[in-house]
Order: sequence, then structure tokens, then C-alpha cells
Amino acid sequence: MNRAPSLSPPPAPAMQTNPVLVESAVVFSVVMCVHLAVWNQHSWCCVALVIQAFYVQHKWDRLLRNGNAVFQWRPSANSGIVPAAMVMPLLGVALREKCAASGNVYFERFSMVVTVTGVMLALFLSLLALGITRPVPTNTCVIAGVASSAILYTVKQTLTVSEVIEVLEVLLIFVYLSLIVLYLLPRCFTPGEALLVVGGISFIVNQLIKRSLNLAEVKGEPVHYFLPVVVVGSLLLGVFFALLFCFMESETWVSSLFFHMMTAVLGLGILMPWLSLLIRRHPIMWLLDFVTLNDKRLCLLGYWALLATLATLVVLHQNYQRQSGSKKHQASTLVRKYFHLIVVATFVPGLVYDRQLLHVASVGCLGAFLLLEYVRYFRIRPLGQVLRQLLTLFLDERDSGPLILTHIYLLLGMSLPIWLFPGPCAPKGILPGAGGLVPYAGVLAVGVGDTVASVFGSSLGEIRWPGTKKTVEGTATSVFAQIIAVAVFLIFDSNINLNSTYSWIVGSISLVAMLEAYTSQIDNLLLPLYLFILLLL
Repeated sequence: MNRAPSLSPPPAPAMQTNPVLVESAVVFSVVMCVHLAVWNQHSWCCVALVIQAFYVQHKWDRLLRNGNAVFQWRPSANSGIVPAAMVMPLLGVALREKCAASGNVYFERFSMVVTVTGVMLALFLSLLALGITRPVPTNTCVIAGVASSAILYTVKQTLTVSEVIEVLEVLLIFVYLSLIVLYLLPRCFTPGEALLVVGGISFIVNQLIKRSLNLAEVKGEPVHYFLPVVVVGSLLLGVFFALLFCFMESETWVSSLFFHMMTAVLGLGILMPWLSLLIRRHPIMWLLDFVTLNDKRLCLLGYWALLATLATLVVLHQNYQRQSGSKKHQASTLVRKYFHLIVVATFVPGLVYDRQLLHVASVGCLGAFLLLEYVRYFRIRPLGQVLRQLLTLFLDERDSGPLILTHIYLLLGMSLPIWLFPGPCAPKGILPGAGGLVPYAGVLAVGVGDTVASVFGSSLGEIRWPGTKKTVEGTATSVFAQIIAVAVFLIFDSNINLNSTYSWIVGSISLVAMLEAYTSQIDNLLLPLYLFILLLL
């Protein structure tokens, strides 16, 4: 009698590595590096915050998977609470250490405010996540409550009443801006990206208002006041027209003329006088004197204009290929990385020869990018529809909302280390050791590391990191390329003196490269900030 063959059970699926766990482990490693380098009560707050943020992220990720989130977040990405929540607190801790070492009491207190502000914004977002989770996660609520109580007790012991009020002001601005941005711009951010972007804008808005109300205490380089004025002006312009065009058509010539007229009124009638009060001089005259100070600055401006023309030609060429009948309707990864190389070629000479000019030029470029994005988004004549057609070719899965932010994130990633460079806390404007590479954090993490990882990983990579599409070969070549870039910077920039901190630099670059391999957040924005923090220690 023939017996039927026995059916063996299917093999158990291999255990998949959760990218969120690895991402959180990398961030926790960064937190412990900061804690070991800086031993104070706020570094302990960061440890408590990352633990409770990890539990909260697990609950929020479940909400996103089940479609129960209140707002429409960017799809195909986790919530990103852990990496985003730690940026501002760690940044404040690292800055405080440098300012305390230099004896700058004012900026030491300011750094403490930055730390506590970042912690409070993260706690507010955690409270929001727990409030909308059903059923209520009891264990996570207990952990978040214990961590929050310890953090609030520490804040009470370290900040003055006026500093606590300043933190609460930022929190209030953050709440209102979050409601406006998330309702008007669905699917543009993850919760972590919203915390990072809106939290940074809220802090800048509060600082500008505070300094404008205390003009007698305004001090520092005029260069540093351009960024807050540009950010606040762009925010006012965007919110005003987003609300206005909810009730009227934006594509008509009448609406377009009104847009251009109100932009001119805001720039010439409000922002220009506001900036003149802060720098105590007419901004246009100051800017003319600034850019014509020497021939080197004029040569740099001419060189940057040439690179801007080259980038424009790349965009036009790619659109011409699409219109000529090519089957490729989206720009490849290699084409996108052309812009990374162009930006590297833009920033490196500025960092080596004239960082102040690069600071002002990058702020001006940010204002221009935001204005052009408003023109594209609202379809303002005559350029709105043209920009929409040109930029559609370069969209990827991260531009799933109504805004196209990839190029703006690239500029921010390269510029943030320059804007955040702790000049007042650096001896003669130079940080010793690994700190000498702080202004180059954006160039290393985004311009070199991310570009090399993407190009080599997509073309030569075969071994993938578990749970991701990124490859081991891409990450390894990314680290190697950044080390070579550091050696090149040492040759051309005499201000860099590493003082035998090579192991710390290699370790920092490797940690950030692992974060790039496992994060689903906007790496152009996140990676430079983490490398900035590590190099600052």
C-alpha cells in the first residue's frame, strides 16, 4: 500500500532586523558618547528622554501603520521620534560644554535654554502621541511619566524664572505653528521631522522677537541677524498666502500681481526696517560694503554664480531629455547626486577662504529657494507652472506632500553647521581638535558621505544591511570617502588642528554612516546635525 508523502512544515521565516531598533540603538550610542564626554544633570536628562522617546515611538509607529494618526504624515516612513527628539537637547549640551570651557557665561546659559527647550518640545510631542493612542499604553505612560518628572525636577533646579518663561514661549509658538503647518501641508513631514523643523522655526521666531524687544541688549555680528529675519519673513509670507488662497484662486494674473506686491511690501516695508534696527545700519548699504570688502569675495561670488548656472543647465537638460521622448520620466539617483557635488564645490571654497560670506550667501539662497517654492506651490504667474514642470522630474518618495523640499533640505544640511558654529565660544574663532571640522559637518555627512553611499551602494552594492535597502559596500565607501575628505581639508585649511583626535573623528563618522543606513527620516537634515554634535564634543 502506497503511503502519501508526508508534507513537512514550511521553514520558519528568518528573523528580520527591525530598522527602527537599529536606528534607536545608534542614537542611544550618540547619547552615551555625549554623556561620557559631558557629565552634568542635563546629559542625564538626555538619557531619560531617549528611553521614554523609544517607547513613545513604538506606539506612534503603530498608529501610523493602522492609519489612526490625527494628521496626514509622510507615508513610507516611521515616526522618527527618537532621532528627532534628541537633536536639540544634545546640541545644547555640547554647546554648553564649549561655552563653559571658554568662560562665556551668557552663551552657557543660552545653551541650557536650548537643551531644555528641546526636551520640553519632545515631551509635548510624546504627550500628544500617548493622548491619541487607543487603548492607552499603561506601561509607556508610566515610563514617560517617571522620565518627565525627573526631567522637570532637573529643569526647576537649573533654570531661572525668566528662562523658564522663555522655554514656555517657544512651546506656545510650537503648538500654534504645528497646527497651521500640519493642517495646511499634509504628508510633508513625519512626526519627527515636524518636531525638528517646526521646533527650530519656533525657537528662531522667539529669539528674534526677544531681541527686537530689547534692542539695547542686541550685540554680535550683523551677519547673524540675517537668518532669523529671512526665516520669519518667509514664514509670514507662507502662512498669509496659504490662508488667503483657501478663499480665492491663486493662478490668475490678479492674484499673482497681488502676491508680488505683498512680497515687496513685506520685504521693503517690514523686514528691511526690522533688520536695520537690529544691525543699526541700512541692510542694502551694509551688504554692498560686505560683498565688496576685497577681491576674494568678488571672485567667490563669480564662481558661485557659475555653479548656479551649471545647476540650472542640468535641470533644463534633464527636462529636455524627458520632452524629447525618452522613456525615463524621473531623474536617476546619479543625476540627483550631481547637485550634491555642485553644492560641495560651492561650500568648500567658502569654508576655506571666507566663512562669513558663505554664511550670508547661504541665508540669501535659503530665502530665494523658499520664495521660488511659494511661487511653484501657488502657481504664481509667470514662473509658477514652469517651476512645477521643471522640478517634477526630480521628485522621489520623500516628496509625497504638496511641497517639494528635497533641495531645501540639501541646502539646510550643508548650511546648518555654519549657522550653528559656536563662534563666541571658540578661542579666536577656531575650535581645537575635532571641533575644527565642525563647520565641515554638512559637507562630510551629506556632500561626501551620503553621495558616495548612494552612488556606490546602488551601482556596486550586493550585501544589504538587514531590514533596509542600503548596502554594506555603500556605508563602507561612505566612511572611507569622508576620511579622505578630512585629509584633504587638513591640507587646504590651516585652521584645522586635530590634535590626535583621529579615533574620535573616525568613530563619529562611522556612527553617522550607520544612522544613514537605517533611518527613514530626511538624512540631508538629520545626519549633519548629529555629526556636528559629535565633532563639537
